[in-house]
Amino acid sequence: MDTQSPRSNWIAGLFLVLLGLLILLVQFDFFNWTDFWPLIIIGIGILFLVGFFANRTNFGLLMPAMILLIVGTLFLYMERTTWHNMNHLWPTFVLAPGVGFFFMYFFGPQNNRLWIPGTVLITIAALFFAGEWSIFRYWPVILILLGIYLIFSRKTQS
Repeated sequence: MDTQSPRSNWIAGLFLVLLGLLILLVQFDFFNWTDFWPLIIIGIGILFLVGFFANRTNFGLLMPAMILLIVGTLFLYMERTTWHNMNHLWPTFVLAPGVGFFFMYFFGPQNNRLWIPGTVLITIAALFFAGEWSIFRYWPVILILLGIYLIFSRKTQS
């Protein structure tokens, strides 16, 4: 029994035709592969978004969509500038699934609590990004002050 719909066969077929045409154009030097490959990643991310908007019950498609869109954009930036920038931008790989969790939280079922892992990942990424900026050199002071507050607030409540 065939469980695939004609529509999904049509989308998969169109994707394969376009991918084949793209690779053929690259092989015959109509495009430079180094300029173009991040756009494929971004395009696949857009396809995941289209899949979600076609059927909003598939909110799980938002995670790979956000990861591919953000990472594809990062790779496109790296190709346009220099890959040495990755020394400072690697926390984007932690940020991308955090954004995906938030999209799943906002567009998923009520009370799904996916904001919790999203917040954790985005906070971790922000801390690592902040470590790259000299203005945030003393951010651990916030942790020390928060710890002191928790220590003394506990004693006053007893």
